[in-house]
Amino acid sequence: ARFGHGIQIGRGALVKHAETCAIGDGVYVGEHAVVQGRVDGHCVLGAHVWIGAQVFLDARDLEIEEFVGIGPGAKVLGSEHTGRPIDIPIVQTDLEIRPVRIRAWADIGVNAVILPGVTIGRGAIVGAGAVVTRDVPDFAVVAGVPAAFIRWREGAGTDAR
Repeated sequence: ARFGHGIQIGRGALVKHAETCAIGDGVYVGEHAVVQGRVDGHCVLGAHVWIGAQVFLDARDLEIEEFVGIGPGAKVLGSEHTGRPIDIPIVQTDLEIRPVRIRAWADIGVNAVILPGVTIGRGAIVGAGAVVTRDVPDFAVVAGVPAAFIRWREGAGTDAR
C-alpha cells in the first residue's frame, strides 16, 4: 500500500501480500526475514523500524510504530488455530486472528516470541527468548517464559506507569 524512502531489505527477505502493508521511511529488514501478510490483512511498519535477520512477522493485523527494534530470530504471531471441532486435525480448524501492536521505541530481544492479541507498550523492553502472553506496559522490562515484569526502565517516572 505504501513503501517509504530509504528502506533496506536484506537478501532472502520476503514480504507476502505487500499490497496490505504500509512501510515507513528508513525501515531495515534483515536477511531471510519474513513478513507474512494476508490478502485481507493489515500491516503497518512505522518509520525507522529495525527488523533483524530471520524474524517472522505474522502480519495479518499488525502495527509496529516508529523506532522499534526487533532482534534476530524473533517471532510475532497474530493468529492461532481454534482447535475446534475436536474431531478434525488442528491445522484444519479455523484461524483466529488477533491484533498485535508494538508501540514506538519498544525493543524486542533476540528470539523473543510475541503471541496473538498482545500489545507491547511504548519504550518497553522484551528480553531475549521471552514468550510474551499478555500486554506489556509502557517503559516496562519483561523477560522469561512466560514473560514476567522485571522492572521499570530507568527514568520512567510514575506518569509512565
